[in-house]
Amino acid sequence: MFTGIIEAIGKIRALSPKGGDVRVHVETGKLDLADVKLGDSIAVNGVCLTAVALPGNGFWADVSRETLACSAFSDLKVGSRVNLEKALTPSSRLGGHLVSGHVDGVGEVVAREENARAVQFRLRAPRELAKYIALKGSITVDGTSLTVNGVNGAEFELTIVPHTLSETVMAEYQPGRKVNLEVDLLARYLERLLLGDQAAESKSAGLSESFLAAHGYMNHGSLKN
Repeated sequence: MFTGIIEAIGKIRALSPKGGDVRVHVETGKLDLADVKLGDSIAVNGVCLTAVALPGNGFWADVSRETLACSAFSDLKVGSRVNLEKALTPSSRLGGHLVSGHVDGVGEVVAREENARAVQFRLRAPRELAKYIALKGSITVDGTSLTVNGVNGAEFELTIVPHTLSETVMAEYQPGRKVNLEVDLLARYLERLLLGDQAAESKSAGLSESFLAAHGYMNHGSLKN
């Protein structure tokens, strides 16, 4: 588990094909690895990776085909800068929100504009993730815990303050950039709980307007009160 509070910006030093997937060497910069052991987890742009070697200036990790297919990791190149966070410990401050490091989908930066000293971003999430994104709720973008300041369909807005811009890779974001998205854990579990016994069905279609109406979660078959 992670908090979504980025601890350092690292750099991809090597990407080596290995048996059908990829082994990556991440240089960790100012991230303190003194308490990191082989097998420990480190989030790289929001992707939870396991350290398989610790050469001193960073760590090596294996990136599976599943991770390459479900994240923007495949867009990274040698020299790419990445957000880094070590795994949460019992004594850590939960400054962001609970983050699993399991990417739900790849989003895209749609627009960027200055907003006083901050920067306003508009991002587009995959259609299937839109239902989990709520105004003033939490979302993780490339491992960074952020507050949603506006929602319009599958698009959402973020206001990024100067400190976050300087301590993460968000300063590099321009329209067209692909980013890793992880929605709030509570939203995903709430959906499963609302499904009740239907969650055990192998072909469950998930929550729908008709399902909610049939089970008394909506008034007169409408989302409006």
